[in-house]
Amino acid sequence: MARSVNKVAAHQRKRKYYKLAKGYWGARSKVWTIVRDHVEKGLLYAYRDRRNKKRTFRSLWIVRINAAARENGTTYSQLMHGMKQHNISINRKVLADLAMNHPTVFAEIAKKVS
Repeated sequence: MARSVNKVAAHQRKRKYYKLAKGYWGARSKVWTIVRDHVEKGLLYAYRDRRNKKRTFRSLWIVRINAAARENGTTYSQLMHGMKQHNISINRKVLADLAMNHPTVFAEIAKKVS
């Protein structure tokens, strides 16, 4: 009796990988074993970096807030402590946006909390 293989499902599985490998250079988009390895590695990087992106942006916001706070005669830590003392709850994303795009509003906040 002949060996039973599910060619349709195997082909669809491979097509899914080849679609993900579209745009890869050379054998990374042509040879099945290499395609599989590089697509899986790429998916691992994507999973990891979705989390790293959050850290990177938070760090960027803190740098921007600190720069704007120093222009207004305080520091990042003093500003955040003062905001907590005065029950002003503005998250870092919005605060960084205010520092970049609306410096007068940011200066009023810094003046109020210092």
